Amino acid sequence: MSYDDPKTHRGNCPCCTPYVWGAYPPKREHLSRRGFFGAGAALTAGMLTALGVSRAGGDVLAGAAVALAFTAPAIAGGSTRRARAASSGATIYRGGTIRTMNAALPVAEAVAVKGGRILAVGREADVASRAGSGARIVDLGGKTMLPGFIDCHGHVSLTALLMGFQNLAPIPAGPVGSIADIRNELLKYREKTGGGRGGWILGANYDDSLLAEKRAITRTDLDEVSTEQPVLAYHASLHVVVVNSYALNLLGITADTPDPAGGVIRRWPGTREPNGILEEGAISLALPRLPEASKDELLDLLDKVQDQYAAWGITTAQDGATRRPDYDLLTLAAERDRLKIDVIGYPFFTHIDDLARGDVEVRKDYNGFKIGGIKLMLDGSPQAKTAWLTEPYEVVPPGFKPDYRGYRIVDDLTAANYVDESFARGWQVYAHCNGDAAADQFIAAIEKATAKYGLGDRRPTVIHAQTLREDQLDRMEKLGVMPSYFVTHTFYWGDWHRDSVLGPARAARISPVRSTVDRGMRYTLHNDSPVAPSDCRMLLWSATNRRTRSGQVLGEDQRISAYDALRGITIDAAYQHFEDDIKGSIEEGKLADFVIMAEDPEVIDPSALRELTIVETIKRGETIYAA
Repeated sequence: MSYDDPKTHRGNCPCCTPYVWGAYPPKREHLSRRGFFGAGAALTAGMLTALGVSRAGGDVLAGAAVALAFTAPAIAGGSTRRARAASSGATIYRGGTIRTMNAALPVAEAVAVKGGRILAVGREADVASRAGSGARIVDLGGKTMLPGFIDCHGHVSLTALLMGFQNLAPIPAGPVGSIADIRNELLKYREKTGGGRGGWILGANYDDSLLAEKRAITRTDLDEVSTEQPVLAYHASLHVVVVNSYALNLLGITADTPDPAGGVIRRWPGTREPNGILEEGAISLALPRLPEASKDELLDLLDKVQDQYAAWGITTAQDGATRRPDYDLLTLAAERDRLKIDVIGYPFFTHIDDLARGDVEVRKDYNGFKIGGIKLMLDGSPQAKTAWLTEPYEVVPPGFKPDYRGYRIVDDLTAANYVDESFARGWQVYAHCNGDAAADQFIAAIEKATAKYGLGDRRPTVIHAQTLREDQLDRMEKLGVMPSYFVTHTFYWGDWHRDSVLGPARAARISPVRSTVDRGMRYTLHNDSPVAPSDCRMLLWSATNRRTRSGQVLGEDQRISAYDALRGITIDAAYQHFEDDIKGSIEEGKLADFVIMAEDPEVIDPSALRELTIVETIKRGETIYAA
C-alpha cells in the first residue's frame, strides 16, 4: 500500500487536523502528498468559506503570485484595554494563599497591583507600604491565587470558527454518548438558530470511537434529524464530514459521482450509492456550499472562546499553525480591541517565506497579539495510527504490513533546512512530533543547526511529545529543547493506546512528564484545542493521576505532583513563549495576570483537581471572569 495514494489515508487524526496544513500547496520540494494530507486544501478553504473567512489569502498562496503579508495591525484609535490597565490605581490582594510559582518566594501574604503590573509581593505590611494608603483592598477570603494559566499549545482561531457549530463532542468534552444524543443536539441547533445557519443544521466534533454504538454515523442517522433541509456533522478529526440525504441531493452527489482527487465518497456495501460520509478531498463537495458568517459574527465567536478560556483561568492562549485567515481574524480582533486575553501565533511552516517578507516583528506585542515563531509538522497522530514510530503499532491497521510504523511528513533534509532557516533568522521553532521517529528527525535537525550556529537560547519545542524515549530526553536536555505534552491523551485515548496503538509498555510512557521532571528540564502541558477543550484543570488532573476513561492508571511511574503540573501551565509555559520576564509567576514587575480558586491545588486530593472552582480570572489587573 502506497503512502502516496490519498485513497489509502485513514481519517480520525485529531492531533494533526488538516487545517494546520494551511490548505495550500507547499512551495518547497520534498513535501510528500501523503504528508500533505491530500484533501487539506479543499477542507480548509471550504470550512473557512462556510464561516465567512475570505479565501483570498488561499488563492494568493495557491497561485504563488503574492506573498502572505503578516503586516502589523493598525491598532484602533482611542483608549484600549491595555491603555486603561496602564493607568489604573493600586490594588492589594490579601487574606488567602498566594502561590507565586517563584521558587525564591513560593508563598506570599499579599500582592499589590498598579497600572496592570505587579507592584509588590511579600509580607502584607511591606506590600501595603509600597501600595500607599489609597490602595483598594481585596480580601481573598481564604481562596488561593496563582499566576494566570497559559494555554501553551492550541488553535484558538479554529476553536472560534467551530463555535458556530453545535458541539457533538463526547462526554466530558461535550454532551454526546450515543447516536441519539447527536440527533438531539442537532435538533437543538435548529431550534436555537431559528432553522439553522442559512437553512443548514451544523454540528462538529463527533467521535464515533466513543459512541455507545461504536460505529460511524451515516446519512440514515442524519435523515432522522431532517429530510427537508441539509444536515452536516463534522468528525472530531476534521478529516470527515457526514451529510443527510437532502444535502446529498442538494450537492448533486449520486452513485455516478466519482471520488474526487484526494478523497473518498463512502458507499453502501456492494453498491455505488453514497452513504453520506465524505472523506478528505470529498469534503470539498460540501463545505463551499455552506452559508457564510460575517466578520462581526466571527469576532463574536472569538469573544465566546475567550470567555470560556477566561472561565478556565487562562490569560494567554496560543494559535499554533496560524494561517492567513487566522491571522486576519486575530489582527482584526486586536485592531478593534477585542482581545481580552493575549494570543501568540505560530505561522505554519508553509508560510515561512511569507513571514520572512512580512512586516511583523517576532515576539512584539500588537495590542495582545504577537507572532512567536514557526510551526513544523513532522508526523501524524497515535490514535489514528499515523504517528511515525520506531517500532510497529501494537495492532497494525487493516491493509498494512506487520511492520507498519506510521510515516514521516517531510524528509530529513527538508526538516533540517526548516530548522536551519529558523536558527539563521532567530525564530523559535515548534515541531509537531507524536512519534519517537519524528522526534528523532527533529532532534537531529536541531543538532545539525546547533553545530553550525552554536548553542543559544532558542527554546525549540517538541509539540505533543507523546512517545519520547529516555535517550531522546537526554539529547533534548543538552540542546535546550523543550517538550510540550498533550498529557490529557492519558484520559481521552489512554485505553485505545494501551490496547491497540502502542501496547501496555509503550502506552505507559505516553507523555513521560516524570522522566522530564527528574532531569530538571523545563516542559509544558497542553490540550490542543479544539481537539480537546483547553481546560487546564484537566491537565493538572491528568498529569497527577494518569487515569484513562475506564479508570485504569496508565503509567503510574510517570505521575507528577500538583506543583510540577502547575509549572507546565504557568512559569514553564511562559518560558516556552519567551515571556517568563513578564508572565508565569507572581513577581514584581510582571503583568498582573492571576487566577483565583476556591481550593488550593497543592493541598487538595489530586483526584479532585479537575473539579477545582475557578472564582475569578484577572488580566493585567482587570477582571475578565468572575463566577
